[in-house]
Amino acid sequence: MNIVYFTHSLASCWNHGNAHFLRGVLRELIARGHRVGSLEPASNWSLANLLADHGEAGLSPFRHAYPELRSESYQPEADRAAMVDGADLVIMHEWNDPALVAEIGRMRSAGGRFTLLFHDTHHRAVSDPDAIRAFDLSGYDGILAFGETLSDVYRRWGWGDRVWTWHEAADTRLFHPPTQEGRRSGLVWIGNWGDGERTQELEEYLFRPAQAVGLPLDIYGVRYPDEAREALARYGIAYHGWAPNARAPEIFAQHLATVHVPRRYYSTILPGIPTIRMFEALACGIPLVSAPWEDSEGLFRGGRDYLIARDGAAMAAHLRALREDAALRASLVASGLETVRARHTCAHRVDELLAIVARLRAPNLETAA
Repeated sequence: MNIVYFTHSLASCWNHGNAHFLRGVLRELIARGHRVGSLEPASNWSLANLLADHGEAGLSPFRHAYPELRSESYQPEADRAAMVDGADLVIMHEWNDPALVAEIGRMRSAGGRFTLLFHDTHHRAVSDPDAIRAFDLSGYDGILAFGETLSDVYRRWGWGDRVWTWHEAADTRLFHPPTQEGRRSGLVWIGNWGDGERTQELEEYLFRPAQAVGLPLDIYGVRYPDEAREALARYGIAYHGWAPNARAPEIFAQHLATVHVPRRYYSTILPGIPTIRMFEALACGIPLVSAPWEDSEGLFRGGRDYLIARDGAAMAAHLRALREDAALRASLVASGLETVRARHTCAHRVDELLAIVARLRAPNLETAA
C-alpha cells in the first residue's frame, strides 16, 4: 500500500510522545514493503522548540536510529490534493489544523479512493471536548483511539463500530535490553512536566519515596518551570533536561528501576491508557513500579510485569525491595519482556492496523467485483 500519515512531527519528539509510536509503526510498515510518507507542518512547535534548545544536532539521534524514515514538511498554502495523490491509506493525527482535517475529509467524501482514518492519542476528547468536536470528521472512514475508554467517547458521539482501540506500543527494534549488562544504580524517570497534570502525584510517588529510600533519582524531560526545578533541587534530584527518545534504552540500561506516574486524566476519567514509556521501559528490561493506574483492558499482569504502589509508603517499600532483591528484579524483567513481546510491539499494532484497513476496504472490493 501507499500510506500517508499527517503528524505534528516525525522528526521531533520534544514534548511529542506520539512521535515515539509513529516512528516504530512507520518503520515496521516499510519493513513489510509498504510505501510510507510522513507529512508535518513546517515550523511546528515541537520541532521549533527542539531546534531552539539544541540546534540541528538535536535531530541527530532520530536520524541515526531511524535512517529509513523521512518526513516532508509543508507550508499552509501547500496543495492538499498533491499530498494524498496515489495514497491507499491516509491517517490524520488529532494534533493537526482543523482546516486541514476538514479538507482531507472533503476529498474523501468527493470520491477519494483512499481509506481515511483519524488517530486520537490524547485526552482532549474529555478534557477539552469542544476542541475535538471542532474537527469536521464527516468524511472519515473511522477512528483510531489509543484506549478503550477513549473509543467509548467516540461511540457516544455516533461512531459506533467505526472506532477501533489502537494502543501505543514499543518499537522493539530500538527498545530492548542491553546486549551486555553493565552497572546499574539509582532510579530514573523520563517524562515532561506538562501542564500540572500530575504535579502532586510526582511528589508523592516519585520524589518523596526516592528520598526516603535513599535512591539517587535522575529525571529527563522538558517544560519544567522554575518552581519545578526548585522542587527537584530540594529533593536532591539530578535534572538533565530533554533526552532524545532514541537514547531512552541507553538511559534505562544505566538504572536499577523506573516509575510510571500517569497523568491525572488517565488515572481518573480515561483509565486503561498507560503512557508509552511503560511499554518502552518494560521492553528495555528495567524493573518498573507504577503509581495507581487501572489496567481496565488487562494489557499487563499487574504484580508480575510491574509492581503496583497504592500510596507513597507502598512505593517506598517497593523501591526498597527492588534495591535489595536481585531475584525480584530479574523476575519483573522477565515477565515484563514476555508480555511486551507477546502483545505490545509495533509489529502487533501494524497487524491490527492492516486488519482494520482490510475490513474497511472489503465492502468496496465486493462492490467493484
